[in-house]
Amino acid sequence: MKKKDLEFFKELLTQRLEDLLHQADDTVSGMTDQKENFPDPTDRASHESNRNFMLRIRDREHKLIKKIRNALERIENGTFGICEQCEEEISIERLKARPVTTQCIDCKSKEEALEKALGL
Repeated sequence: MKKKDLEFFKELLTQRLEDLLHQADDTVSGMTDQKENFPDPTDRASHESNRNFMLRIRDREHKLIKKIRNALERIENGTFGICEQCEEEISIERLKARPVTTQCIDCKSKEEALEKALGL
């Protein structure tokens, strides 16, 4: 992969990581600040439902943060853009669509077909 492309992905991933970390800080501070009292059980249930939804989103974002850090590590050690299965280069188009990917489209498609066949 060209150095220019690596710099592009490093910048993209670093910015996304900073955005996610900032959002995570906002969520934590927002959840600790609220000491609301809900006399109506429906209001409380709605609030809890919203809170659980936000926690699920943050959990998904936490997993994405790990993937972004791993991708940045792969950039540093020179393995970014190389498929973990077949060791061929991953296309730039695929990396632009999903910069944290570790598999080329062919290997990922085979993996998903196998998962579907096994009912996973």
